[in-house]
Amino acid sequence: MKGKLLLSPLFLFSALAGTAQEASSTYAITGRGVGDFSWVNIRQVNIQTGQLERTIYENAGNTAMTNALSAGTNNITPIPAMGYGVAAAAYDKAHNRLYYTQMHFGELSYVDLGKKEPSFNFSGALVSRMPGTLLTEESHITRMVIGADGYGYAISNDANHLIRFTTGKKAVITDLGNLVDAESNKGISIHNKCTSWGGDMIADAFNKLYIITANHYVFSVDVDSRVATLMGTITGLPAQYSTNGAAVDNDGNIVVSSANTFEGYYKFKLSDLAAVRIEGSDKTYNASDLANGNFLFQKEADARNKFNVNPALPPVEFVSTDSKVFPNPVTGNEFKVLLDGQKPGAYTIIVTDLSGKNILNRSVNYSGKAQVETVKVDRLLGKGMYFVKVTGAGNEVIFTEKIMVQ
Repeated sequence: MKGKLLLSPLFLFSALAGTAQEASSTYAITGRGVGDFSWVNIRQVNIQTGQLERTIYENAGNTAMTNALSAGTNNITPIPAMGYGVAAAAYDKAHNRLYYTQMHFGELSYVDLGKKEPSFNFSGALVSRMPGTLLTEESHITRMVIGADGYGYAISNDANHLIRFTTGKKAVITDLGNLVDAESNKGISIHNKCTSWGGDMIADAFNKLYIITANHYVFSVDVDSRVATLMGTITGLPAQYSTNGAAVDNDGNIVVSSANTFEGYYKFKLSDLAAVRIEGSDKTYNASDLANGNFLFQKEADARNKFNVNPALPPVEFVSTDSKVFPNPVTGNEFKVLLDGQKPGAYTIIVTDLSGKNILNRSVNYSGKAQVETVKVDRLLGKGMYFVKVTGAGNEVIFTEKIMVQ
């Protein structure tokens, strides 16, 4: 298993270099340079080139938070600003903050990037622990991101805790529960230590989460159902390259970094998971985490909002996850059904309740190419769970999906 090591004990932060950055800035949690595996420093990198742009914080001692929240038993002993190492961070562009959590302590903390002087803050406990103790490895928070809905999301190593938090003045932290393996995962569980611990998390513009594990596996996560669906494994990476950091670049690629090797940055498309090296990327600082404000499928979301249309998302979202009905959950008066890969002809979209009662039928003519059909539900569907089924001319079932109407 490839993981993140913790070697050095306590560290000191230095002064902040520079002022607030653009929302597209990418932040990396790094060591001090080649051969160092203490991930307690914050640096800014160019996500397109993988080149270091500047150092935000350099740690060298054991100073605690400058502004510690009194959170009961979890804060009896002051915690160093970056703890014994950080493996999860998320950039909140709405408040220009870098949220993170120390691996052994599980405290939600943030750095205020808009101030001239260093400002570390506690926000509360993501995972509870007994006074005077450290978290066990399975409870370490190693994946974190700010979602398209504005909430922060964090996931423990063992995926038994999907945690949501607000990013306002006072954080509200909610443990949504454990992730659930999709039936299509074929025995590769999101809870498995050897395949699925560690790594990082990104989000798309339609509020789905994606976990890139340390061992190169990629899962999509539906927040409402907590179902984790295996999308595949990343190819083209060096043998010892653990995928510990992940962020979306300006072109919609996923860029990854390694905490265990000094091989620079790699990028890949979600459509094929084939990684290629970013030539000229920095090899001095290994990175245990990457964070920026970019989302997958942002162009598709922008087009929908600007022109009031719902273009089909890139086929990967449906091919890789086998999902052909979106958005899910349904929050408006319509949803979309993707028809792709079938023979041209007449098809029927059928909506039933959980008992099998037929609520809505819609006939469509399919041309043979990727085609998105809009289904108006208006007041036909109350809040709850339903099945969407597509059948062919001979009433054969093409596919069936479950949707939630909110």
